[in-house]
Amino acid sequence: MEALFEYTKGMREEISTYCPGCTHGVAHRLIMEALEEKGALGRAIGVSPVGCSIVAHQYMNVDMVESAHGRAPAVASGIKRVHPNHFVFSYQGDGDLASIGAGEIVHAAHRGERICTFFINNAIFGMTGGQMAPTSLLGQKTTTTVEGRKKEVNGSPLRMAEIIATIEGAVYVERVSLHSPAAVRKAKKAIKHALDIQEKGVGFAFVEILSTCPTNWGVSPVQSLDWIKDNMIPYYPLGVLKDLEED
Repeated sequence: MEALFEYTKGMREEISTYCPGCTHGVAHRLIMEALEEKGALGRAIGVSPVGCSIVAHQYMNVDMVESAHGRAPAVASGIKRVHPNHFVFSYQGDGDLASIGAGEIVHAAHRGERICTFFINNAIFGMTGGQMAPTSLLGQKTTTTVEGRKKEVNGSPLRMAEIIATIEGAVYVERVSLHSPAAVRKAKKAIKHALDIQEKGVGFAFVEILSTCPTNWGVSPVQSLDWIKDNMIPYYPLGVLKDLEED
């Protein structure tokens, strides 16, 4: 019987341990496909911190380093300076990057580090049980906001792509999504462009990827795709926020 899909060389042939309907696996494959198409799998180093992303090394068939919570940009910066001819990226969730790692990502962008950051935003702490993240939406129910997030108590959700776009050292910033086939194609294009930016050595590249978390959202995998479209995209609009290479 023929396989229903072809493995990319960038993905290990491992059974996923992600929750049903989680789109981390889709993001993994897009990054690995982009690196494979550039012939760069042997010159790629990824950094994943604490969170659901910590197991990325099980699936991405490139050299991977685990970092402390929120510190992936700092670790990736050091690796890139030691290996300037490698493609170095951090792969981080919103509970990591926008919370404990907020300072790390801002300063990596400020320094104009020649790395890529792929930021998985599913608006919740996924690994630790569904607590409110800095990106959780107003009214969103989590284990720490059982009546929904309230602006007067918790503040407004952070739009990280917009924050990074204001920083001079950030050359390319785009927000994409994984809620439909068309969106997935656009996400891959953004990932490839981020890698191109790194190859040119002109500065920091940041791609925010809206992703699903059906388990902690309390919806089905199919419903989670609509949840992105109906709830996340209105607050986190898709598109290029900054691209100095196109100016």
